[in-house]
Amino acid sequence: MTPPPVLEIVDLSKDYRGLRPLRMRDLTARAGESIAIIGFDQPSAEVFVGLVTGASLPDSGEVRLFGRSTRSIGDSAEWLSIVDRVGIVSDRAVLLDRFSVTQNLAMPFTLDIEPPPADVRVRAEALAEESGIPQARWPDAVAAGGAPVRTRVRLGRALALDPQLLLLEHATATLDLDEADAFGRDVKAIAIRRQIAVVCATADKRFARAVGTRVVTLDAASGRLR
Repeated sequence: MTPPPVLEIVDLSKDYRGLRPLRMRDLTARAGESIAIIGFDQPSAEVFVGLVTGASLPDSGEVRLFGRSTRSIGDSAEWLSIVDRVGIVSDRAVLLDRFSVTQNLAMPFTLDIEPPPADVRVRAEALAEESGIPQARWPDAVAAGGAPVRTRVRLGRALALDPQLLLLEHATATLDLDEADAFGRDVKAIAIRRQIAVVCATADKRFARAVGTRVVTLDAASGRLR
């Protein structure tokens, strides 16, 4: 049986003061599917994430998240209850570089991280393992691990609240080719294992092939996905 759509986009248009509006004709993402979309630059990827989460609304067209139009969200409390089901992997997500990997991954559960309570530590370490961070790095400051550790900590943070949709916004921009390739394979495996939908906005074709069960290219002028 085909699972219901997690995300549906139909005839989307949003003017964000770029060279042209962000347009997307049609996109459907379902649980267990990882879709890589090539063709976003950094500003348009940020706008896209905002539209998907309902933080902003399209000028025309429709975004349906978990079967519901983002236009129908009534207030901030209702919006938060919906957006909590979405994890975002982005360089815009703030990390505490002087704190350890474990402490950063404990933050979605508690602000008491010096040290985190034992039960929270267990949950944080489970996220570190799932995100592919070597155990030897868990006690280290995030800054010491460089871009690969920082990217995977952001992935762990995005997974912490068991999202149904995972959005990646140029997540591999700071990684070398081999690191991006490995990261993509790991994200795809997580999508399948957790049965969540993953949508990646990227300019990295190699990463797209590694992460995507479906790889499409956005034609910026028409909004068609090829």
